[in-house]
Amino acid sequence: MSVAHAQTRAAAGEGKLYPERPLRFVVPVAAGGGHDLVSRLVATPLGKALGQQIVIDNRAGGGGTVGASIVATSPPDGYTLIVGSISTHALNPALYKQLPFDPVRDFAPISLVATQPNVLVVHPSLPVATVKELVAYARARPGQVSYASAGVGVSSHPALELLKTMTGIDLVHVPYKGAGPATTELIGGQVQVMCTSLAGLLPHIRTNRVRALATTAARRSPQVPDVPTMIESGVPGFEVGIWFALFAPAATPKAIVTRLNTEVVKVLESPEIRDRLFQNGVEAVHSTPDELAAFVRSEVVKWAKVVKASGMKVD
Repeated sequence: MSVAHAQTRAAAGEGKLYPERPLRFVVPVAAGGGHDLVSRLVATPLGKALGQQIVIDNRAGGGGTVGASIVATSPPDGYTLIVGSISTHALNPALYKQLPFDPVRDFAPISLVATQPNVLVVHPSLPVATVKELVAYARARPGQVSYASAGVGVSSHPALELLKTMTGIDLVHVPYKGAGPATTELIGGQVQVMCTSLAGLLPHIRTNRVRALATTAARRSPQVPDVPTMIESGVPGFEVGIWFALFAPAATPKAIVTRLNTEVVKVLESPEIRDRLFQNGVEAVHSTPDELAAFVRSEVVKWAKVVKASGMKVD
């Protein structure tokens, strides 16, 4: 018996090993887009490491609240997990008055998985090449420029609401059920602006189907080194990073959490997986369960202040 299996025998039940059947990754967004991509890139090697298939279950809706609620109320047996994000575990508590789960109390943290910047892009038909030009264009046409988001409360929504607040422009919010559908509509010209994960937009930036104006991290992204940051583009203090992390329902046995953390860390340290994530605009990161718990608590506090100061509201 392996050490890893021995660690989880008692937690899974007498005479049973964990895992003994397929696991489910609840991905709280529609298929397509950066969140879904990261989840799939991690699920396959993690499943191999655990000796079981990991089934992707896309449950979009409510800015990620639908999927998060499913996991929060699932049996704490290690078979239903969520690839959560800044949206589900940090932004939504500030944006929704009655959230059906608590991001700290109702989940057992496993590990951070990845980080990446958002990137502000426009449809090529929009006659702007910089953030300053976009702001000037929108200011001259209040209520006439629309922006797509992956849903109310998803990071692509607050990012542009924050830009509106900081620059005084009036953009029309058009929410979709996921970054995939939103990106499709942007490419088709049904909306003009979007600010979402670099992972989901990178292929379209490279093929010139969208025009990148700026990234939202503190430093330029190595995947698009010629694209300036929002701060460099004349919006001081604008920084909105995206993170993804793996969680189980609260009360999941510590031995199972430890096993999952051990295996996901190995996956994220794999040069092959790190490179695949990097090529898609994502940086692989990992943490201990305690580090993730502390990080989530700090993010909840941070975004509560940002949302209150900016006046952002759920539509």
